[in-house]
Amino acid sequence: MDISSILQGGYQHPLSRSWQGRRTLTKSMLMYPIFITDDPDARVEIKSLPGQCRWGVNKLEEFLGPLVKKGLKSVILFGVPLKCNKDEKGTPADDPEGPVILAIKKLRTLYPDLYIACDVCLCEYTSHGHCGFLNPDGTIDIEPSVTRIAQVALSYAKAGAHCVAPSDMMDGRIKAIKRALIDGGYGNRCTLMSYSAKFASALYGPFRDAAGSAPAFGDRKCYQLPPAAKGLARRAITRDVNEGADIIMVKPSLPYLDIIADAAELAPDHPLACYQVSGEYAMVCAGAAAGVYDLRVMAFETVESMVRAGATLILTYFTPQFLDWLEA
Repeated sequence: MDISSILQGGYQHPLSRSWQGRRTLTKSMLMYPIFITDDPDARVEIKSLPGQCRWGVNKLEEFLGPLVKKGLKSVILFGVPLKCNKDEKGTPADDPEGPVILAIKKLRTLYPDLYIACDVCLCEYTSHGHCGFLNPDGTIDIEPSVTRIAQVALSYAKAGAHCVAPSDMMDGRIKAIKRALIDGGYGNRCTLMSYSAKFASALYGPFRDAAGSAPAFGDRKCYQLPPAAKGLARRAITRDVNEGADIIMVKPSLPYLDIIADAAELAPDHPLACYQVSGEYAMVCAGAAAGVYDLRVMAFETVESMVRAGATLILTYFTPQFLDWLEA
């Protein structure tokens, strides 16, 4: 056998196997998505997202305290308003007494070292469930949508968020948010993480159940990217880099590993996030429950594929389990 044919000697030991990766998964690379509702004492299980709940601000300490002790470094907050009066402009999105702003302030007090990101979108707060303002014919009215989204992002920064993450996919919103942060005195105090390549995916179902954010009519295919649109995704990533994004994100993850790799090529000097979305998480859990594979093994395989593709930050509902698994 030729000398160059022998590879197994390089990975015959568990430690040497770990050296074969260019990057290793660590706790600091994990960001935990949290659903915050406007019932302050709520703890409501989400049936389509095993092990996940909607939380009220009064429950955050008992929920997150043990995770912080295990090494939780960052969270991203999603508002789930159930009692507010939704309107066409998403007015409740930055209500000072709304769940997100109250949660930011609570967490900053409880855990000063915890990194707090906030999803920025209007869909949870609009009467029509779309991510921006609408024209009379039901199409997106871009300019006022972007202006409003920038206002919400600045409000979250003022409340104490370390990071704002617009998920709406409105054209030009990164530039508008960056300008609002700078003009508001937060340009160097708040990170801007862009959902740059967010695809119109079938994998968002459990999230929409969790957040109550399904559109009242139509769909979001005119602003979220078509699944086959590799070139469009590359253009969106490049645009958001040029408009001032500090972190680039790809969403979902597993069906779009090639886009994660593209983002690593297009923005090599930026942190690169990916979101293992609700449907991906639910599928892994369902397969494990059916005996198809071991949950831990498959969770690692999926997340490590994202790291291999180039991700440096992973948003995943498996974060609590990984805080234990990475100790082993």
